Amino acid sequence: MPDMVLLETEEKMEKTIQSMLKEFSKIRTGRANASILDSISIEYYGSPSPVRQISNVSTPEANQLLIKPYDASTLKLIERAINASDLGINPINDGVSLRLIFPKLTEERRRELVKSLGKLTEGAKVAIRNIRREGNDAIKKLELPEDDEKGYLEDIQKLTDKYVDLVDKETEKKEKELMEI
Repeated sequence: MPDMVLLETEEKMEKTIQSMLKEFSKIRTGRANASILDSISIEYYGSPSPVRQISNVSTPEANQLLIKPYDASTLKLIERAINASDLGINPINDGVSLRLIFPKLTEERRRELVKSLGKLTEGAKVAIRNIRREGNDAIKKLELPEDDEKGYLEDIQKLTDKYVDLVDKETEKKEKELMEI
């Protein structure tokens, strides 16, 4: 039973890391990345469909995304959805496809993005610590012998340290990517 608690705790921490990485991918670095379109969807045949599912998204240049819808009638809908989103980029419509050209980031904007990265990082660390607390509480409820309980609590702490280090490494990597000119 305590092993199940450890497994669940590690699984939750892993999901926290995945969630953080997904949020990191939404932060623009001046380079084109198709994952920036993940949050944009349009109404297509009565159901919301993500842009990446109803079109081919490619990167012809480092700072450019090319969106070619499979159904030409959705071009205007995709354009409207991108304009309405918080991307801050106006698509260029050539009648067949849309181009998103990402401007170079200014030094000031890079620093703002690093600050927002810090908030995401702290949120992930807090989530990991909360998961640690839940795991510790679950172990304590099992009323194990004192030595066993102490051992499992140490295992949970080791997991916490491992995932907090992983958060720091990923943040450092993303910061480097953001500050790169």
